[in-house]
Amino acid sequence: MRLGVAMPAAIAALIGALLAWYSHAAGVTSNALGWGLVAALLVMGWQPRVGVWLLIGGWVFIGIQDELGRRLPLGLSGEDLVIEAKVLTAQPQGDTTRLTLRVDHCLGPGQRPSCSALSKVRVTAYSDAVFTAGEQWRMTLRLRPPSGFANPATFDYEQWLWREGFHATGYLRQDPPPVRLASSGPSLRQLGLDFLAQQTLDERTKRWLAALTLGESEQLTQDDWSLLNATGTTHLVVISGLHVGLVTSFVLMLAKLGARLSTPTNWRMRTWPWWLAAVACVGYATLAGMAPPAMRAMVMTLIGLWVLSGRHAPSPWQGWWLALALVLIADPLALWRPGMWLSFVAVAWLIMIWQGRRRPQGVKGWCWALIRSQLLLAPLMAAAVLVAFGRVAPAAPLINLIAVPWVSSVMVPSALLGWLLSPVPFLAHSVWWLFELALTIFHILLTLSVQHWPLWEPERPLTYPLAFALLLLSLCWGLPAVLPSIRLASTALVVALPWWSLSSSTPQQGLRVSVYDVGQGQLIELRSANYRLLYDTGPRFRGGFMPLESLWSPGQRFDQVIVSHADNDHAGGVNALLTEHQVNEWTAPAGETLPVASQACQRGQSWQRDGVNYRFLWPPAGANALSPNDRSCVLEVRVGEHRLLITGDVSTEIERRFLLEVDAPISILVAGHHGSSTSSGIQFVRHTASEHVVFSAGRDNPFQHPVDSVVRRFRQQGSCLWSTAHDGALRFWLQAAHPIEVKTTRQQPGRRNRC
Repeated sequence: MRLGVAMPAAIAALIGALLAWYSHAAGVTSNALGWGLVAALLVMGWQPRVGVWLLIGGWVFIGIQDELGRRLPLGLSGEDLVIEAKVLTAQPQGDTTRLTLRVDHCLGPGQRPSCSALSKVRVTAYSDAVFTAGEQWRMTLRLRPPSGFANPATFDYEQWLWREGFHATGYLRQDPPPVRLASSGPSLRQLGLDFLAQQTLDERTKRWLAALTLGESEQLTQDDWSLLNATGTTHLVVISGLHVGLVTSFVLMLAKLGARLSTPTNWRMRTWPWWLAAVACVGYATLAGMAPPAMRAMVMTLIGLWVLSGRHAPSPWQGWWLALALVLIADPLALWRPGMWLSFVAVAWLIMIWQGRRRPQGVKGWCWALIRSQLLLAPLMAAAVLVAFGRVAPAAPLINLIAVPWVSSVMVPSALLGWLLSPVPFLAHSVWWLFELALTIFHILLTLSVQHWPLWEPERPLTYPLAFALLLLSLCWGLPAVLPSIRLASTALVVALPWWSLSSSTPQQGLRVSVYDVGQGQLIELRSANYRLLYDTGPRFRGGFMPLESLWSPGQRFDQVIVSHADNDHAGGVNALLTEHQVNEWTAPAGETLPVASQACQRGQSWQRDGVNYRFLWPPAGANALSPNDRSCVLEVRVGEHRLLITGDVSTEIERRFLLEVDAPISILVAGHHGSSTSSGIQFVRHTASEHVVFSAGRDNPFQHPVDSVVRRFRQQGSCLWSTAHDGALRFWLQAAHPIEVKTTRQQPGRRNRC
């Protein structure tokens, strides 16, 4: 069997991308890369045909290496940079605006690394200035290399920044104020958005019209995305084969009608209708932003046009491989986007389950084909989403059976027809009113389904076994000649596996302590077999984001939440707990102002859960004139011979006042005030003689926490030091008569040797 051109091209692009990533991760030197280039040139001279695939792989390799080389140098992190840039997107978020900028010119401070390689940055503007996509601005930014919080089983923001091509993140400096250099030029997409903004439609309707027809998915709110994620219907708002195919088919139909009217005797021989449809296909995919799903749909639609016009008919797999090759050549970073692989895997599976079957006939045949495709596709997509995102929508197959035909047959056609009739405002508005009605029905369907079948995030040990079971279910029912008994067994496995009790990561007779990476703030989870406690809730940032929102899916239950004091870096996530989770008991110092009623933490209070002893060492009972920091709840936890101490933000003076009540040595100490010089006094450090010390601090924080003097004190005492800024989230397993087990989210070279 001949391989053709498409498959080798795609494989060459894949190899080039993977080699680029491996060379970066393994620290391969430029000398090794140079020798590799020489070897490739020799192969090209010896086998010219192989040289084409080497060129494709080399193109992708160089593209990824170029992206890696454009990241902001560490020496410029936190420095003021003056740039001239074009605004690519401007998304309002409350009192701020999230900007995506294409950097044209960058000027950094003298005697520092150059920032000229910067190309694309993502910043937050705390400014009254109004930004519009397409404008040119001169502004002062404070940037840092792409980074994100490192917490187990959560969204990897740093990886997302990398695969979206961002080279730095930061914020806009208000002094000096930004200066607009040029207004935005004409843009078909922006004209479309402006036209939508002028329509007397509901705001939700405008958002969904922009997302479904113009590829402006950023117009959708967080609530919209949460609803789509919880129902497994995010694929319905991606510009893909449905949208591109509808536009192409409609243009082809009109062009054929025009050819028939202009040349009635030989209109079937005319080729220009096919060319016009192809131009419309490419134009619409370009208008939608040429994302990987849209590009894949464009390539396969063009192949379909080629076949239907009577030309040579390549196989569906040739079209699939060709689309994959072109996507990777045009955008090498697409290899790391889950959406691209979900799209290609879905199409590949549809090819497999329909290859060799007859084309459906009649309405009944097409309805059965739709139901069969959806039922066979649903478990495979659920497995892929489970591996990629760690969650699954239980009702997604049933919802998609209704939602897919509703969106494809009603919503998308009415949305596109409204644009076609836009020169006649009355007709366009009437059609879009029908779209609004269809959207309302669609929204009600999704809302009801979420209420009855909420998004499920299985325990981490269950993720891969369940994904494998779903994959097996899809294969058994989709592939021919599989015995009925095997099909029934695969179904039973999927039904039974979620009820199978796997071993939990929490010891049955012990405590798991998680110090989460929440930036410049603190959030600690203490979890035993039947008890779950939070100490502090993390910060709330100026733009409204609370890191606690990214840690767990909604609907979690906490037996107790202790807020050490009401400062934003410790109590900023209280609102997220109130709106999304259930808390049985709140505890905070007397006199602290919180949006929820709470009991006062007092010196001497103690309780026991699952064999773990808890005790407050501070503050004293009754009213006091202490500062908010100095009246922090100080918690001591005892598991067998192990001691955990969390001191909040108390100062060195307060440390001395409860020092004699501390049972030394301390196994794990969460250092006071994030490692500030106001806490962790010399006497306290020597008395506690802590084995492990954790600093809960943000990376590159402006306070330089933990400060050098505090770090030196603990090092002189022989403590093993950890920091969420460098190690990410930290987990400690405490069990009586067992050594402490530590796990970091970011692996630091040499850490085991240092501890």
